[in-house]
Amino acid sequence: MKSTAFTQKHIALGAKMAPFAGYNMPISYSGINDEHAAVRNNAGIFDVSHMGEFMLKGPNALDLIQRVTTNDASKLTNGKAQYSCLTNENGGIVDDLIVYCIEENSVYMLVVNASNIEKDWNWISKFNTQGVEMENISDKTCLLAIQGPNACKILQALTDTDIMNLKYYTFAKGTFAGVEDVIISATGYTGAGGVEIYFEDANGAADKIWDAIFETGAPQGLKPIGLGARDTLRLEMGYCLYGNDIDDTTSPLEGGLAWITKLNKETPFTAREILMNQKTAGITRKLVGFEMIERGIPRHDYLVKDAAGNTIGKVTSGTQAPSLGKAIGLAYVALPHAALDAEIFIDIRNSPVKAKVVKCPFV
Repeated sequence: MKSTAFTQKHIALGAKMAPFAGYNMPISYSGINDEHAAVRNNAGIFDVSHMGEFMLKGPNALDLIQRVTTNDASKLTNGKAQYSCLTNENGGIVDDLIVYCIEENSVYMLVVNASNIEKDWNWISKFNTQGVEMENISDKTCLLAIQGPNACKILQALTDTDIMNLKYYTFAKGTFAGVEDVIISATGYTGAGGVEIYFEDANGAADKIWDAIFETGAPQGLKPIGLGARDTLRLEMGYCLYGNDIDDTTSPLEGGLAWITKLNKETPFTAREILMNQKTAGITRKLVGFEMIERGIPRHDYLVKDAAGNTIGKVTSGTQAPSLGKAIGLAYVALPHAALDAEIFIDIRNSPVKAKVVKCPFV
Protein backbone atom coordinates (compact mmCIF):
# COMPACT_ATOMS: atom_id res chain seq x y z
CA MET A 1 0.00 0.00 0.00
CA LYS A 2 1.38 3.40 -1.00
CA SER A 3 1.69 6.43 1.23
CA THR A 4 1.43 10.11 0.34
CA ALA A 5 3.85 12.73 1.63
CA PHE A 6 1.29 13.47 4.35
CA THR A 7 0.42 9.97 5.59
CA GLN A 8 2.37 10.34 8.85
CA LYS A 9 0.68 13.72 9.41
CA HIS A 10 -2.73 12.05 9.18
CA ILE A 11 -1.75 9.28 11.59
CA ALA A 12 -0.31 11.81 14.07
CA LEU A 13 -3.62 13.71 13.94
CA GLY A 14 -5.50 10.54 14.84
CA ALA A 15 -7.16 9.99 11.47
CA LYS A 16 -9.06 6.79 10.80
CA MET A 17 -7.02 5.32 7.94
CA ALA A 18 -8.07 2.82 5.26
CA PRO A 19 -6.88 1.60 1.85
CA PHE A 20 -8.18 3.63 -1.10
CA ALA A 21 -6.97 3.25 -4.70
CA GLY A 22 -3.84 1.52 -3.41
CA TYR A 23 -3.01 4.27 -0.90
CA ASN A 24 -3.25 4.45 2.87
CA MET A 25 -5.69 7.37 3.11
CA PRO A 26 -7.51 9.25 5.90
CA ILE A 27 -11.24 8.47 5.95
CA SER A 28 -12.16 10.70 8.89
CA TYR A 29 -10.70 12.64 11.80
CA SER A 30 -13.35 14.18 14.06
CA GLY A 31 -16.26 12.51 12.25
CA ILE A 32 -17.83 12.88 8.83
CA ASN A 33 -20.66 15.21 9.87
CA ASP A 34 -18.32 17.55 11.77
CA GLU A 35 -15.80 17.63 8.90
CA HIS A 36 -18.57 18.13 6.34
CA ALA A 37 -19.91 21.14 8.30
CA ALA A 38 -16.40 22.60 8.60
CA VAL A 39 -16.03 22.69 4.80
CA ARG A 40 -19.54 23.97 4.10
CA ASN A 41 -19.28 26.73 6.72
CA ASN A 42 -15.60 27.60 7.00
CA ALA A 43 -12.61 25.67 5.60
CA GLY A 44 -11.02 22.25 5.51
CA ILE A 45 -7.95 20.64 3.98
CA PHE A 46 -7.95 17.36 2.05
CA ASP A 47 -4.90 15.34 1.07
CA VAL A 48 -5.70 14.15 -2.45
CA SER A 49 -2.14 13.38 -3.48
CA HIS A 50 -3.28 9.94 -4.63
CA MET A 51 -4.75 11.54 -7.76
CA GLY A 52 -2.85 11.12 -11.04
CA GLU A 53 -1.11 13.81 -13.09
CA PHE A 54 0.22 13.50 -16.63
CA MET A 55 2.21 16.14 -18.50
CA LEU A 56 1.73 16.31 -22.28
CA LYS A 57 4.17 18.47 -24.23
CA GLY A 58 4.96 19.32 -27.83
CA PRO A 59 3.36 20.79 -30.96
CA ASN A 60 0.90 17.88 -31.19
CA ALA A 61 -0.12 17.82 -27.52
CA LEU A 62 -3.40 19.65 -28.12
CA ASP A 63 -4.29 17.39 -31.05
CA LEU A 64 -3.81 14.30 -28.87
CA ILE A 65 -5.99 15.75 -26.11
CA GLN A 66 -8.66 16.65 -28.66
CA ARG A 67 -8.70 13.09 -30.02
CA VAL A 68 -9.13 11.39 -26.64
CA THR A 69 -11.31 13.84 -24.66
CA THR A 70 -14.91 14.90 -25.25
CA ASN A 71 -14.64 18.58 -24.36
CA ASP A 72 -13.05 21.16 -26.66
CA ALA A 73 -9.57 21.83 -25.29
CA SER A 74 -8.85 24.25 -28.15
CA LYS A 75 -10.86 26.80 -26.15
CA LEU A 76 -8.29 26.73 -23.36
CA THR A 77 -5.79 29.56 -22.95
CA ASN A 78 -2.87 29.83 -20.52
CA GLY A 79 -4.06 29.54 -16.93
CA LYS A 80 -7.41 27.95 -17.70
CA ALA A 81 -8.67 24.47 -16.83
CA GLN A 82 -11.49 22.33 -18.19
CA TYR A 83 -13.54 19.40 -16.95
CA SER A 84 -13.68 16.61 -19.52
CA CYS A 85 -13.79 12.86 -19.96
CA LEU A 86 -12.12 10.09 -21.93
CA THR A 87 -14.47 7.83 -23.91
CA ASN A 88 -13.83 4.27 -25.01
CA GLU A 89 -14.67 2.74 -28.38
CA ASN A 90 -18.18 1.83 -27.20
CA GLY A 91 -19.08 5.30 -25.94
CA GLY A 92 -18.49 4.47 -22.29
CA ILE A 93 -16.36 6.62 -19.98
CA VAL A 94 -12.75 5.56 -19.42
CA ASP A 95 -12.40 8.32 -16.81
CA ASP A 96 -13.36 11.89 -16.03
CA LEU A 97 -10.50 14.35 -15.68
CA ILE A 98 -9.39 17.98 -15.62
CA VAL A 99 -7.24 19.44 -18.42
CA TYR A 100 -4.91 22.30 -17.41
CA CYS A 101 -3.45 24.55 -20.11
CA ILE A 102 0.05 25.44 -18.90
CA GLU A 103 1.23 26.79 -22.25
CA GLU A 104 -1.28 27.18 -25.07
CA ASN A 105 -1.00 24.55 -27.81
CA SER A 106 2.08 22.90 -26.34
CA VAL A 107 2.06 22.13 -22.57
CA TYR A 108 -0.88 20.58 -20.71
CA MET A 109 -1.44 18.76 -17.43
CA LEU A 110 -4.14 16.11 -17.15
CA VAL A 111 -5.44 15.25 -13.67
CA VAL A 112 -7.06 11.82 -13.50
CA ASN A 113 -8.64 9.60 -10.86
CA ALA A 114 -6.31 7.67 -8.58
CA SER A 115 -7.78 4.25 -9.38
CA ASN A 116 -7.44 4.86 -13.13
CA ILE A 117 -3.86 6.14 -13.45
CA GLU A 118 -2.47 3.11 -15.27
CA LYS A 119 -5.62 2.56 -17.32
CA ASP A 120 -5.74 6.21 -18.46
CA TRP A 121 -2.00 6.31 -19.21
CA ASN A 122 -2.29 3.23 -21.41
CA TRP A 123 -5.42 4.53 -23.13
CA ILE A 124 -3.95 7.95 -24.00
CA SER A 125 -0.62 6.38 -25.02
CA LYS A 126 -2.48 4.17 -27.50
CA PHE A 127 -3.49 7.29 -29.43
CA ASN A 128 -0.11 9.04 -29.16
CA THR A 129 0.93 8.46 -32.77
CA GLN A 130 2.53 11.87 -33.34
CA GLY A 131 5.37 11.91 -30.84
CA VAL A 132 3.79 13.88 -28.00
CA GLU A 133 6.11 13.91 -24.99
CA MET A 134 4.21 12.25 -22.15
CA GLU A 135 5.34 12.12 -18.52
CA ASN A 136 3.51 10.51 -15.62
CA ILE A 137 4.33 12.79 -12.69
CA SER A 138 1.78 11.25 -10.31
CA ASP A 139 4.27 9.78 -7.82
CA LYS A 140 6.22 13.00 -7.36
CA THR A 141 3.24 15.39 -7.27
CA CYS A 142 1.50 16.42 -4.05
CA LEU A 143 -2.05 17.71 -4.19
CA LEU A 144 -3.90 19.43 -1.37
CA ALA A 145 -7.47 20.70 -1.67
CA ILE A 146 -8.31 23.53 0.70
CA GLN A 147 -12.04 23.96 0.43
CA GLY A 148 -14.74 26.11 1.98
CA PRO A 149 -16.10 29.68 1.87
CA ASN A 150 -13.19 31.01 3.95
CA ALA A 151 -10.42 28.89 2.38
CA CYS A 152 -8.98 31.56 0.09
CA LYS A 153 -9.12 34.22 2.79
CA ILE A 154 -7.13 31.95 5.12
CA LEU A 155 -4.54 31.04 2.48
CA GLN A 156 -4.00 34.51 1.00
CA ALA A 157 -1.40 35.34 3.65
CA LEU A 158 0.78 32.48 2.36
CA THR A 159 1.13 33.65 -1.23
CA ASP A 160 1.55 36.77 -3.37
CA THR A 161 -0.80 35.24 -5.95
CA ASP A 162 -4.20 36.92 -5.81
CA ILE A 163 -6.24 33.83 -4.96
CA MET A 164 -9.17 35.84 -3.62
CA ASN A 165 -10.00 36.84 -7.21
CA LEU A 166 -9.02 33.60 -8.96
CA LYS A 167 -11.95 32.75 -11.22
CA TYR A 168 -13.53 29.30 -11.23
CA TYR A 169 -11.56 26.79 -13.32
CA THR A 170 -8.55 29.05 -13.70
CA PHE A 171 -5.13 28.66 -12.08
CA ALA A 172 -1.88 30.49 -11.46
CA LYS A 173 1.67 29.34 -10.78
CA GLY A 174 3.56 31.09 -8.01
CA THR A 175 5.25 30.86 -4.63
CA PHE A 176 3.21 29.39 -1.77
CA ALA A 177 4.49 29.24 1.82
CA GLY A 178 7.96 29.92 0.47
CA VAL A 179 7.81 27.04 -2.03
CA GLU A 180 8.23 28.01 -5.68
CA ASP A 181 6.38 26.68 -8.75
CA VAL A 182 3.16 25.82 -6.96
CA ILE A 183 0.04 25.58 -9.12
CA ILE A 184 -2.89 27.18 -7.32
CA SER A 185 -6.14 26.18 -8.99
CA ALA A 186 -9.70 27.40 -8.39
CA THR A 187 -11.12 23.92 -8.79
CA GLY A 188 -12.50 21.48 -6.28
CA TYR A 189 -14.93 18.66 -5.63
CA THR A 190 -17.06 20.15 -2.86
CA GLY A 191 -18.93 23.10 -4.36
CA ALA A 192 -17.90 25.10 -1.28
CA GLY A 193 -15.24 27.27 -2.94
CA GLY A 194 -11.51 27.20 -2.31
CA VAL A 195 -8.45 26.03 -4.22
CA GLU A 196 -6.34 23.01 -4.99
CA ILE A 197 -2.55 23.27 -4.89
CA TYR A 198 -0.10 21.09 -6.85
CA PHE A 199 3.60 20.93 -6.06
CA GLU A 200 6.57 18.60 -6.15
CA ASP A 201 7.75 17.27 -2.80
CA ALA A 202 11.37 18.38 -3.08
CA ASN A 203 13.54 19.72 -0.22
CA GLY A 204 10.80 19.20 2.37
CA ALA A 205 8.17 21.16 0.45
CA ALA A 206 5.30 18.95 1.63
CA ASP A 207 6.03 19.44 5.34
CA LYS A 208 6.66 23.14 4.84
CA ILE A 209 3.34 23.73 3.06
CA TRP A 210 1.24 21.51 5.34
CA ASP A 211 2.67 23.10 8.50
CA ALA A 212 2.26 26.65 7.15
CA ILE A 213 -1.39 26.02 6.23
CA PHE A 214 -2.16 24.75 9.73
CA GLU A 215 -0.16 27.46 11.47
CA THR A 216 -2.22 30.06 9.60
CA GLY A 217 -5.50 28.17 9.36
CA ALA A 218 -5.96 26.30 12.64
CA PRO A 219 -6.57 29.49 14.68
CA GLN A 220 -9.24 30.37 12.10
CA GLY A 221 -10.98 27.02 12.40
CA LEU A 222 -9.49 25.17 9.42
CA LYS A 223 -9.71 21.41 9.95
CA PRO A 224 -8.23 18.30 8.31
CA ILE A 225 -10.88 16.46 6.29
CA GLY A 226 -11.03 12.81 5.25
CA LEU A 227 -12.41 11.03 2.20
CA GLY A 228 -15.69 10.27 3.97
CA ALA A 229 -16.74 13.92 4.09
CA ARG A 230 -15.33 14.43 0.59
CA ASP A 231 -17.91 11.92 -0.61
CA THR A 232 -20.87 13.50 1.21
CA LEU A 233 -19.84 16.99 0.06
CA ARG A 234 -19.56 15.98 -3.61
CA LEU A 235 -22.84 14.07 -3.48
CA GLU A 236 -24.72 17.11 -2.14
CA MET A 237 -23.49 18.90 -5.28
CA GLY A 238 -24.54 16.04 -7.55
CA TYR A 239 -20.93 15.53 -8.72
CA CYS A 240 -20.20 12.15 -10.26
CA LEU A 241 -17.77 9.70 -8.68
CA TYR A 242 -15.99 7.46 -11.16
CA GLY A 243 -16.71 3.80 -10.49
CA ASN A 244 -20.03 4.63 -8.84
CA ASP A 245 -21.96 7.06 -11.05
CA ILE A 246 -19.97 6.81 -14.28
CA ASP A 247 -17.81 4.02 -15.68
CA ASP A 248 -16.83 2.15 -18.84
CA THR A 249 -20.46 1.15 -19.44
CA THR A 250 -22.12 4.57 -19.02
CA SER A 251 -22.06 7.20 -21.73
CA PRO A 252 -21.56 10.90 -20.98
CA LEU A 253 -25.04 11.58 -22.38
CA GLU A 254 -26.61 9.13 -19.94
CA GLY A 255 -24.51 10.46 -17.08
CA GLY A 256 -25.61 14.08 -17.47
CA LEU A 257 -22.30 15.10 -19.04
CA ALA A 258 -23.62 16.28 -22.40
CA TRP A 259 -22.32 19.75 -21.47
CA ILE A 260 -18.72 18.49 -21.71
CA THR A 261 -19.39 16.41 -24.83
CA LYS A 262 -18.68 18.64 -27.83
CA LEU A 263 -19.94 16.52 -30.71
CA ASN A 264 -19.25 19.27 -33.27
CA LYS A 265 -15.67 20.16 -32.33
CA GLU A 266 -13.25 20.21 -35.25
CA THR A 267 -11.16 17.23 -34.15
CA PRO A 268 -13.28 14.07 -33.77
CA PHE A 269 -12.79 12.16 -30.52
CA THR A 270 -13.12 8.47 -29.70
CA ALA A 271 -16.72 7.21 -30.07
CA ARG A 272 -18.03 10.55 -31.34
CA GLU A 273 -20.12 8.76 -34.00
CA ILE A 274 -21.62 6.45 -31.38
CA LEU A 275 -22.58 9.40 -29.19
CA MET A 276 -23.99 11.35 -32.14
CA ASN A 277 -26.18 8.35 -32.97
CA GLN A 278 -27.16 8.07 -29.33
CA LYS A 279 -28.17 11.71 -29.24
CA THR A 280 -30.23 11.30 -32.44
CA ALA A 281 -31.94 8.10 -31.32
CA GLY A 282 -32.37 9.31 -27.74
CA ILE A 283 -31.04 7.74 -24.55
CA THR A 284 -33.14 5.16 -22.71
CA ARG A 285 -31.85 5.86 -19.20
CA LYS A 286 -30.57 8.90 -17.35
CA LEU A 287 -28.64 9.69 -14.20
CA VAL A 288 -30.93 11.66 -11.87
CA GLY A 289 -30.82 13.07 -8.39
CA PHE A 290 -33.45 11.99 -5.90
CA GLU A 291 -34.38 12.62 -2.30
CA MET A 292 -36.12 10.21 0.03
CA ILE A 293 -39.68 11.05 1.00
CA GLU A 294 -40.04 8.13 3.37
CA ARG A 295 -37.42 7.13 5.91
CA GLY A 296 -34.47 5.13 4.60
CA ILE A 297 -30.92 5.61 3.34
CA PRO A 298 -30.19 4.61 -0.28
CA ARG A 299 -26.94 2.82 -1.02
CA HIS A 300 -24.92 1.93 -4.11
CA ASP A 301 -26.56 -0.81 -6.22
CA TYR A 302 -29.98 -0.66 -4.51
CA LEU A 303 -32.70 -1.27 -7.09
CA VAL A 304 -35.08 1.52 -8.14
CA LYS A 305 -38.69 0.52 -8.82
CA ASP A 306 -41.92 2.10 -10.04
CA ALA A 307 -45.23 2.11 -8.17
CA ALA A 308 -46.14 -1.27 -9.66
CA GLY A 309 -42.91 -2.86 -8.39
CA ASN A 310 -41.14 -3.03 -11.76
CA THR A 311 -37.37 -2.46 -11.69
CA ILE A 312 -36.62 0.79 -13.52
CA GLY A 313 -33.04 1.48 -12.47
CA LYS A 314 -30.29 1.30 -9.89
CA VAL A 315 -28.83 3.62 -7.24
CA THR A 316 -25.24 4.66 -7.90
CA SER A 317 -24.59 6.85 -4.83
CA GLY A 318 -26.58 7.57 -1.70
CA THR A 319 -26.19 9.03 1.78
CA GLN A 320 -27.81 10.94 4.60
CA ALA A 321 -26.91 14.48 3.54
CA PRO A 322 -25.40 16.32 6.54
CA SER A 323 -26.35 19.79 5.24
CA LEU A 324 -29.95 18.82 4.53
CA GLY A 325 -30.94 16.40 7.25
CA LYS A 326 -32.44 14.08 4.65
CA ALA A 327 -31.34 11.14 2.55
CA ILE A 328 -30.35 11.78 -1.08
CA GLY A 329 -28.85 9.87 -3.96
CA LEU A 330 -28.06 9.51 -7.63
CA ALA A 331 -29.51 6.74 -9.78
CA TYR A 332 -29.84 5.66 -13.37
CA VAL A 333 -33.53 5.33 -14.18
CA ALA A 334 -35.49 4.55 -17.33
CA LEU A 335 -36.21 7.79 -19.18
CA PRO A 336 -40.00 7.83 -18.59
CA HIS A 337 -39.27 8.05 -14.83
CA ALA A 338 -36.54 10.70 -15.02
CA ALA A 339 -38.72 13.84 -14.97
CA LEU A 340 -38.48 16.23 -12.03
CA ASP A 341 -40.82 15.27 -9.17
CA ALA A 342 -41.36 11.79 -10.62
CA GLU A 343 -42.21 9.35 -7.84
CA ILE A 344 -39.82 6.40 -7.58
CA PHE A 345 -39.21 3.72 -4.97
CA ILE A 346 -35.86 2.57 -3.60
CA ASP A 347 -35.71 -1.11 -2.69
CA ILE A 348 -34.25 -1.03 0.82
CA ARG A 349 -34.02 -4.45 2.45
CA ASN A 350 -36.75 -5.78 0.14
CA SER A 351 -39.15 -2.94 0.96
CA PRO A 352 -40.13 -0.16 -1.48
CA VAL A 353 -39.30 3.22 0.11
CA LYS A 354 -40.76 6.29 -1.58
CA ALA A 355 -38.50 8.95 -3.13
CA LYS A 356 -38.81 11.65 -5.79
CA VAL A 357 -36.60 12.91 -8.59
CA VAL A 358 -35.13 16.35 -7.85
CA LYS A 359 -32.79 18.80 -9.53
CA CYS A 360 -29.07 18.79 -8.75
CA PRO A 361 -27.26 20.24 -6.92
CA PHE A 362 -29.12 19.28 -3.75
CA VAL A 363 -27.73 22.26 -1.83
